[in-house]
Amino acid sequence: MLDQITPVILTWNEAPNIGRNLDRLTWAREIVVVDSGSDDETADIAQGYPNVRWLSRAFDSHERQWTYAVQETGIATPWVLRLDADYIVPQATIDEIAALTPSDDIGGYRTAFDYRIEGRKLRGSLYPPMPTLLRRDRVSFVQDGHTEKAHVSGSVPSLRGRIDHDDRKSLERWLVSQYRYQRREVDKLTATPWAQLSWGDRLRLTRVLGPPVVFLYCLLGRGLLLDGRAGLLYACQRATADLILSMLLLQRDFKK
Repeated sequence: MLDQITPVILTWNEAPNIGRNLDRLTWAREIVVVDSGSDDETADIAQGYPNVRWLSRAFDSHERQWTYAVQETGIATPWVLRLDADYIVPQATIDEIAALTPSDDIGGYRTAFDYRIEGRKLRGSLYPPMPTLLRRDRVSFVQDGHTEKAHVSGSVPSLRGRIDHDDRKSLERWLVSQYRYQRREVDKLTATPWAQLSWGDRLRLTRVLGPPVVFLYCLLGRGLLLDGRAGLLYACQRATADLILSMLLLQRDFKK
């Protein structure tokens, strides 16, 4: 199965992450990396791997960037492994993928994630499972808030193996990214009819309840209080993201 898969990765200034990701993909004949104009060491690191095909494209949206990367770069294999630069695929998951014999009705496979803070595994997170192993001719991408969503034609069973999410970029970079992400989440939340919103999104729209609820849910509901500083940092990150969203919603209220 592995010879039928091309890993695909999007990058923008991912020097702290990309090498650890590519180290686990030496089995791949080709890895397609689509970069959005990095000015750190990402290009030097990635192009040091002989199986990387490096491409550049100005970023406009996650939907368009993923569509380009998967559908418009001349990938020869029928399957792609869709990875963020801060994903690390454990050997056990690679072994499971290698042994797959998918029937024609399967359009992809969904993967759950182990979230790590500076390498320390958390006992839980709010990061959802998502389709990562995809038949290239059965997938399309749509913009969904600050990120993209993969629409897969066919069934999408779950792999037993998981993928590590281990982002080592700086806190400054994380904060800048969150401001950009939450602006797009505001556009999504305010454009979506109330009946179509999840309970979590309805809480966020109160402008008040989102940050404290997500902070307490991470620490107590997901048990991250037992993960020490790593768990506390994750809870602070999620609450900060919701606090930025609340401030942007309030700012939008003043401009009405």
